Amino acid sequence: MATSTATTTQTSAPNSTTTICFSKYLHSLSQTPHRLRKRMLATWTPDQELNQVRQRSGADMKRKLKWYDLIALGVGGMLGVGVFVTTGQVAFQTSGPSVFISYIIAGISALLSSLCYTEFSVQIPVAGGAFSYLRLTFGEFVGYFAGANILMEYVLSNAAVARNFTDYVSSAFGENDPKTWRVKVDGLVEGYNMLDFPAVALILLLTLCLCHSTKESSLLNLIMTVFHVVFFGFIIIVGFCKGSTNNLVKPKGLTPYGVRGVLDGAAKVYLSYIGYDSVSTMAEEIQNPSKSLPIGIVGSVVLTSVLYCLMALSLCLMVPYNEISENVAFSMAFRQIGWEWASNLVGAGASLGIVASLLVAMLGQARYLCVIGRARLVPSWLAKVHPSTGTPLNATLFLGLCTASIALFTDLEIVIDMISIGTLLVFYLVANALIYRRYVTISNNPPFQTLLFLFLLSSSAIGFSMSWKFKQQRWGLPLFGVSTITIIAFFNYTVPCLRYSTGWSMPFMPWPAALSIFLNVFLMTTLKQFSFERFAVWACLITLFYLLYGVHSTYQAEEMGTGEDEVDPSSAVQQSKLDNIQVL
Repeated sequence: MATSTATTTQTSAPNSTTTICFSKYLHSLSQTPHRLRKRMLATWTPDQELNQVRQRSGADMKRKLKWYDLIALGVGGMLGVGVFVTTGQVAFQTSGPSVFISYIIAGISALLSSLCYTEFSVQIPVAGGAFSYLRLTFGEFVGYFAGANILMEYVLSNAAVARNFTDYVSSAFGENDPKTWRVKVDGLVEGYNMLDFPAVALILLLTLCLCHSTKESSLLNLIMTVFHVVFFGFIIIVGFCKGSTNNLVKPKGLTPYGVRGVLDGAAKVYLSYIGYDSVSTMAEEIQNPSKSLPIGIVGSVVLTSVLYCLMALSLCLMVPYNEISENVAFSMAFRQIGWEWASNLVGAGASLGIVASLLVAMLGQARYLCVIGRARLVPSWLAKVHPSTGTPLNATLFLGLCTASIALFTDLEIVIDMISIGTLLVFYLVANALIYRRYVTISNNPPFQTLLFLFLLSSSAIGFSMSWKFKQQRWGLPLFGVSTITIIAFFNYTVPCLRYSTGWSMPFMPWPAALSIFLNVFLMTTLKQFSFERFAVWACLITLFYLLYGVHSTYQAEEMGTGEDEVDPSSAVQQSKLDNIQVL
């Protein structure tokens, strides 16, 4: 009888614990409105982010990278994605031979955004990138929302690029149909029924490499990037020598889809510039970040933009736009000019570039998730840094598995537009945050003036973009174009701005950041409706996760002091340090 009683007690103990935990969770949910008021707009100071919050990872990341590592990481991260994944599709479907102009427009927007990232990364050298910048400026929820979108864009783009790797590897081995390397499953939905095992194998291999060491991964990327740039030079020279200018104007001129096609193409090729923001996530692993980060971020964007434009132009010189292959554009272009051997070489070189870009992107995505874990917005075990390798091991493994799962099933066309809208939104938010931080947090101006300016600027940009989208060029474009310039000029004249005396800071504020806001809004509105529909579903899901988990986790860690350390974010804005700034 005693034994029976003991057994019953042991069995009921886990059930009792589960009931208590569930009861506590229901109690937490009942306090959601109160906790939202406390946490949604809670901000941090840079000192808190750099010291107290960073300590939650346990070991520090190791500072082994130099400025040339950053340029190689930025160039390697962007080159493989843009040229080999989007150029063929955009040239064939959207822009025609003027795809190189689309790259120029997207490059200007990316350069302006990169300048915003550069100032933030120099003043707040932490691994969280845009997530940390926005959390320090606009509060927890905006930072979380941006961080979740960054992770979505990284995982989807990495999956898309890995599948494109299979296309080019098959081309390198002489296969005309890339689907021969994939396995078709009849029971699955169209678009998800071609299983790509080579893409999965590549992602898992790179995941293991990144778990081992950042420096060794960076060295591998540097070697691949050098070969990759030489390979690009080969394609550009051949394109300009063997191509014909007639292909730029035939069969329907330089802009067969009109100016609208050029701008629509710019929004799509913006995917190509995912990668430079990975450089900002290396801030905790860089020697002398105040000098290395500006060189690494801006230098990689400028160099990549030049190579993109030349590569796109060489492709359209070799082949008329209506004969360009959508999947393996460059390999098929060489085959069409009779260079069969070069076609296989291009397939091999493109595969190498895609590996380099994947390596950098997967490096960046793990550091984003690590810092989000430090903030307790996701389970804290994702924030742990391995003491011997100095890498965010758990985050790297988790995101590697997620990326591999998507790459196994999902076609490129399904994710490419959704990637662009997520990227543009985050860059838009970072530009807004830079203006707010410089004019309110640093310069101690009343918030209302700056918030009103940002609202009017975004409204004017939306008005201009909608006028373009619905073809109201006669009155809409002049009205909103002039109003945008007037709003920026009036704000610049009436509201004083301070700048940092040490480290790099954005010149000519607020013009570069304001133009970045305008261009990001404009490019977003050129995307298709289903992009916004899918994005809306994603936004609802991540908001629901914040309401059910994130806000309660951070409330317990920060407000109730149940985390490893207490952070009091309530006075973050008031604690802005003015001893390192001077009047602009």
